[in-house]
Amino acid sequence: MNKRRLGRSDLMVSPLCLGSNVFGWTADEATSFRILDAFVEGGLEFIDTADVYSSWAPGNRGGESETIIGKWMKARGNRHSLIIATKVGSDMGEGRKGLSKAYIRRAVEDSLTRLQTDYIDLYQSHRDDEDTPQAETLVAYQELIAAGKIRVIGASNFTAARLTSALEISAKEGLPRYESLQPQYNLYDRAEYEQDLEPTCLHHEVGVIPYHGLASGFLTGKYRAESDFGKSVRGQRMVDYLNDRGRRVLAMLDEVSADMKATPTQVALAWLMARPSITAPIASATSVEQLSDLIAATRLELDSSTIEKLDRAAAY
Repeated sequence: MNKRRLGRSDLMVSPLCLGSNVFGWTADEATSFRILDAFVEGGLEFIDTADVYSSWAPGNRGGESETIIGKWMKARGNRHSLIIATKVGSDMGEGRKGLSKAYIRRAVEDSLTRLQTDYIDLYQSHRDDEDTPQAETLVAYQELIAAGKIRVIGASNFTAARLTSALEISAKEGLPRYESLQPQYNLYDRAEYEQDLEPTCLHHEVGVIPYHGLASGFLTGKYRAESDFGKSVRGQRMVDYLNDRGRRVLAMLDEVSADMKATPTQVALAWLMARPSITAPIASATSVEQLSDLIAATRLELDSSTIEKLDRAAAY
């Protein structure tokens, strides 16, 4: 498996990142263990989670995903062969949110405890916090890096302007810089990233690990009519995708996947992996069968004419 450098950091990661937002939600602990086992057996090591996952599920409080990953790593004894990314800043309830120095210090200890590890490879600001000076946040990360508790920092859901501002502060003050950005980006959701964020990331050599790489499942071809919306808990989101442009994208994915003897899932992820600005798309699975489809995408190479056809079909 060819590794890719994350930004300017020393982290070398596989070209696909496993999203674990489903752990403790639509994938129970036993299923999550099987998925994680199959992921590393497939030659990959990059796993993304967040402290807030999966607080939205009935009965959950947040931290469920990190806890499952921690139990799995403890049981397998494989921590040092993995790249673990988690996030801080989203609302955990009871005032636990934001990117203040005091809160980051508290939150990182909670994440380390749940993950049963003494360091985090990639610690990400989950959401921008305009109430906290960016320098304060970066100083907090600097102290955690010095203490050996985190290795590299990243940003998620930042605008191009705020990411640029943070990078300028890092350069001016000699503070750690965001080496990655985690935006929403896929073959359908293109405009916001390509117009503003992509040029910024390319210019500053910031790695990109986009989430919703399959548009919440739409690009798998699973949802082709309103009658399909009940197929999963995310089905109702498909109303935003099932339009003329969305059908055009699905038709081209069908054509390309038939030509390449692949699946729409594999083609959609291969399209992301082929884009020069992308380090590794994030995708999640609720079964080993789904995961096998994701891993197969890492072995699919699209030529320039195929990429051009997909670009035209998904033009915005």
